[in-house]
Amino acid sequence: MTEITRVPIHPVAKGSLTKLWIGVILAIAIGAGLAWAAVPRGLNVDTITAGTGPMPQTGDVLFIKYTGKLAADGTVFDESRDIPLPVEGIFPEGTPFPIEEGATIPGFFEGLQQMQKGGKYTLFIPADKAYGAEPPPGAPIPANADLEFEIEVVDVMSQQTFERNLAILQQAMQSQMGAGAGGPGGPAGAPPVPGQ
Repeated sequence: MTEITRVPIHPVAKGSLTKLWIGVILAIAIGAGLAWAAVPRGLNVDTITAGTGPMPQTGDVLFIKYTGKLAADGTVFDESRDIPLPVEGIFPEGTPFPIEEGATIPGFFEGLQQMQKGGKYTLFIPADKAYGAEPPPGAPIPANADLEFEIEVVDVMSQQTFERNLAILQQAMQSQMGAGAGGPGGPAGAPPVPGQ
């Protein structure tokens, strides 16, 4: 017959159980923190208001209104500006922005391709898809800064349509300048010279 060796079990000291649970909770918290830090943070497009229509393609021109902020503290570093558009029937309001690789930071290029006409979005760009360790000289963007943009897509236009409308606008401006610069009678606003 086999005999089992008896080992006396001592009672747990007062307060030791609490210390054990605190240790377990701390270990879980530290593990969760390390796991969160190890997860790569990537480009993120949050839809505030859904847009309609197809996603823009490389070569398209988006007309957007935007505000660029530092993700860390919300400091605004860039905003779309009013330009002498819209021209009724030719260009909508907003800043024209071509969807071309190399025309902007990689994260902005990638993010715009996930937006639709009429939509409003928040675009988070991690530093490695923004300016990284070398922001533009004189820019209020620190090195390795994550960026956040609030973007409204007013319209999406093909490159062909944009170029055609630009040619129409340029032709209209030249016609106005030609009519005002030297029609009959000399320079604009000058009375006609008698005998001519």
